[in-house]
Amino acid sequence: MKTLLIAEQRQGKLLDSTYELLGFTGRLNSETVMLLVGSKDSLPVYPGKLYLADVAKYGEYNPDVHKRLILEAVQKENPDLIVFLHSSYGWDLAPRVAAAMKLAQLSEVVDLADGQYELSCLNAKMHRIVAPKTSKAVVTIQAGAFPTAKPAQGTPQVEMLEVSDTASKIEFGGYETTQKEGLDLTRAEVIVSAGRGIGKKENIPIVAALAKALGGELGATRPVVDAGWLDHSHQVGTTGQTVHPKLYVACGISGAIQHLAGMKKSDFIVAINKDKDAPIGAVADVLVIADVVQFVPVLTDRLQK
Repeated sequence: MKTLLIAEQRQGKLLDSTYELLGFTGRLNSETVMLLVGSKDSLPVYPGKLYLADVAKYGEYNPDVHKRLILEAVQKENPDLIVFLHSSYGWDLAPRVAAAMKLAQLSEVVDLADGQYELSCLNAKMHRIVAPKTSKAVVTIQAGAFPTAKPAQGTPQVEMLEVSDTASKIEFGGYETTQKEGLDLTRAEVIVSAGRGIGKKENIPIVAALAKALGGELGATRPVVDAGWLDHSHQVGTTGQTVHPKLYVACGISGAIQHLAGMKKSDFIVAINKDKDAPIGAVADVLVIADVVQFVPVLTDRLQK
């Protein structure tokens, strides 16, 4: 199998999530080729062939032109799989490429299962196993679902990629920073988050008390926010805020991929969960196997003393 990986640069800087593409293909054990619309000043550490399209000529993003560049690379390499990150770039461009090639497109792949793909559905509350009906396919992978596989060293074998047709009715205007409303968790050094495992809304104060005792902020998972237990400004994850605190305490959080993607780069992670096999244990530095409602008040009391 051969995969074409679509890397991303943003404002002249390679996105670290590019290396999650390599983590995905490592699971497939496939031959890889990479494509990047960017500059020579920010190339990935990658000991393979890299098609480089000059960002100064083709723009940071233009779906019409970038689609033509990808199709040009496809013609040269004939890959079995074209892989994007499940980013705003991938969301927009992957279906355009799939439609042009008349291929199946699978969005938000979170795992592999016996040669098939595991996708999230129902607002990430459930997963399903699917297989494309076409022999080749276009996929996007969920941020945080696959490990970062940055090689220790390696210089790409760069081949410049060009297309003659750069006409487009679309013009890239730049990026706009989202205006944060309410709580800004990105600045917090300590975050204590509540998950569905706390049982009910009335137990939120238990977690909030621990956050206060640690001098931190109160966070939450999407199910807690969806249930109306806390405001959306407390949500951590791909549909909430991505945080990097010095300490992250996860209370009753099983570890859905969307949540892990938003907090797994925390310096130190403590997870409190009754289930010793909860996925959050894979990223936690300390896993406390206990009932949150029983354990957290005792811990808070000790800290206050």
